[in-house]
Amino acid sequence: MMDEAFTLAQMDRIAQVVRDRTSLSPRIGIILGSGLGTLAESVLQSTIIPYQEIPSWPVSTVIGHQGRLVVGKLEGQNVLVMQGRAHYYEGYSMAQVGLPVRIMQRLGIELLIVTNAAGAVNPDFSPGELMLITDHLNLIGMAGLTPLRGPNIDEIGLRFPDMSQAYDRELGEISRQVAVENSLKLYQGVYVCLAGPSFETPADLRFLRAIGADAVGMSTVPEVIVARHGGQRVLGISGISNKANLDGNTITSHLEVLEAGKSLVPKLETLIRGVLRRL
Repeated sequence: MMDEAFTLAQMDRIAQVVRDRTSLSPRIGIILGSGLGTLAESVLQSTIIPYQEIPSWPVSTVIGHQGRLVVGKLEGQNVLVMQGRAHYYEGYSMAQVGLPVRIMQRLGIELLIVTNAAGAVNPDFSPGELMLITDHLNLIGMAGLTPLRGPNIDEIGLRFPDMSQAYDRELGEISRQVAVENSLKLYQGVYVCLAGPSFETPADLRFLRAIGADAVGMSTVPEVIVARHGGQRVLGISGISNKANLDGNTITSHLEVLEAGKSLVPKLETLIRGVLRRL
């Protein structure tokens, strides 16, 4: 439906609500996924804005997503941190899922660091480690669920944005250097986005592996598409939360994902801080 789309005027009104709450002009946006939200507690001189206080902002309903904006400084950079996100499976439209990134663009944010907790598809990947996203498979978008559906806003981006370099290569190289310097294991691979909320069957995972996926989740790709449509550079990082269940002998739960986040957060913070210091 066309009424799912937000107009430029609506976006600017929402952005002004955020702008009125802080004296900082953030340059970098960070989206924190399931169980990874504690990184926001490291932000200095922070202003905290609950999602409920921002008009039309999709409110997180999933455990592990605190649901608030944190604006402040991290490694000397002005940042806007989303402590949790909304997902399509929660009942939001794709336009609503992509709205926070649109607001970042209207606030002048040039660079987006997007993180998630993801299940391993690659059998060589171990839980508790990070994966640099080098590309993605947009399976739900291929089925028509895209945040770009509806009238294009030419002031923001082209009707048909190129996705050949969705993830910034320079930022990827910086991340690899930071990982080496800090003795962090950093996998590299392709992230596939499914609609959720059910976890994958073993047959699903074998299929995803066959088509080139290394990790699977239920977020990130719609946000990245919106970011690239608006000309933002993107760094994507997955925290591997559980082992590939290709044979069906293990049970996956959201609790497992949250528990993995406890070991992932220090590694994620080290990596993101290292990247920010180099920008």
